[in-house]
Amino acid sequence: MRASTTRRLFGTDGVRGTANSEPITAETVLKVAMAAGMVLRRGDHRHLVVIGKDTRLSGYMVEPALTSGFIAMGMDVVLVGPLPTPAIAMLTRSLRADLGVMISASHNPYEDNGIKFFGPDGYKLSDEIEAAIEAHIGRAAASRASAAHIGRAKRLDDAGGRYIEFAKNSFPRGLRLDGLRVVVDCAHGAAYKVAPTVLWELGAEVIPLGVAPDGTNINRDCGTVATKAMQREVVAQGADLGIALDGDADRLIVADESGRILDGDQLMGLIAMEWQRAGQLHSAGVVATVMSNLGFERFLAEKSIPLTRTAVGDRYVVEEMRRIGANLGGEQSGHIILSDYSTTGDGLIAALQVLAAVVEKEAPVSQVASVFTAVPQILHNVRCDGARALASDVVKAAIGAGEKRLGTKGRLLVRKSGTEPLLRIMAEGEDAALVASVIEDIAAAAAEVATVETVEGNAAE
Repeated sequence: MRASTTRRLFGTDGVRGTANSEPITAETVLKVAMAAGMVLRRGDHRHLVVIGKDTRLSGYMVEPALTSGFIAMGMDVVLVGPLPTPAIAMLTRSLRADLGVMISASHNPYEDNGIKFFGPDGYKLSDEIEAAIEAHIGRAAASRASAAHIGRAKRLDDAGGRYIEFAKNSFPRGLRLDGLRVVVDCAHGAAYKVAPTVLWELGAEVIPLGVAPDGTNINRDCGTVATKAMQREVVAQGADLGIALDGDADRLIVADESGRILDGDQLMGLIAMEWQRAGQLHSAGVVATVMSNLGFERFLAEKSIPLTRTAVGDRYVVEEMRRIGANLGGEQSGHIILSDYSTTGDGLIAALQVLAAVVEKEAPVSQVASVFTAVPQILHNVRCDGARALASDVVKAAIGAGEKRLGTKGRLLVRKSGTEPLLRIMAEGEDAALVASVIEDIAAAAAEVATVETVEGNAAE
């Protein structure tokens, strides 16, 4: 029977929320694990689950709850500790596991946490499977294993070393990073050990930032969401470039030698150009989301590289890449999927592709990695119930007016966040002042609606 694809618990990137509040409570996480065990059990073999995490304090709560749920369903568990999300996808395949689980809320602050699931092929679970897991939450008790068939748990001590070798193998043989000074900001997150090690073993002089996690400092004033510290360090140390990863290291932002930021669009443009030259880029071209810059689209067109756009979310990029046979895709935010190497976004492996181009061209990063001129684009978030805001006549009117003002020379995208209570507004066009004005009008309308809802809610109380 095909499950309904209606999902309330799962968002665009697994289950996410504030730690120790629903749904990220020990009780619900336990039920999610049991439901996943019930839905994903296939055959009579001894099932295996790989569980990794980032460095959040709440990981100490979520990890044992998941472990207990899977063990109760008769599944064995391998615990690998803090490792990047792509490492969990890789280990799931390498260990021939039935399921991989990453405990992380990615770029969110430490108060949040989440759960991402990977199938045995290393790809994130489909919407249909996630909906089936939701449908079975609280119903798995009848399928618990007998006392004789309860699962076991053990730790895999060399998991980090396995990922280090996996990442290094993506770097072209014969090349080294000797002579390069690299600042790497690990956001006090999952890559705090492995990323500096990979760069050092390939020959770089590594200047590490964000490598002292304490459970509460992940993503705080560091990583891909706050790059200023990395940018300053690049200039102060006279480094060749800076690399910023997020909390689970599945996204990447780069700074050139002057500290200027190069986002995911620029990095995908560079990789696409280099892979096209080397004959590595598949004929399907590049897959990116509706958020990618119009300048990026024009650059690819000039290179005769097809571009396919998807909804926001790296899972949708991956699904489209698999459907059309593309081997490069990603998001402006820094999720870059290189399917020749990984099944999901991998910030470190993407960084190695950029570094390979820098080494081969023997030129500054500013010349190598800035491959197109971006069209003025503004991204603005309004903290509110995004779905309610989009349903408001006031916001609808502002969006309609904005689209009319931008006309055919710009783009407007307004959507609710899939991971946070935000309304995300993006506008771009040749006229920067016009773009800013359109953004301001829609943000004001959304803020007005949010204020009215708050006042009405307080009055009702």
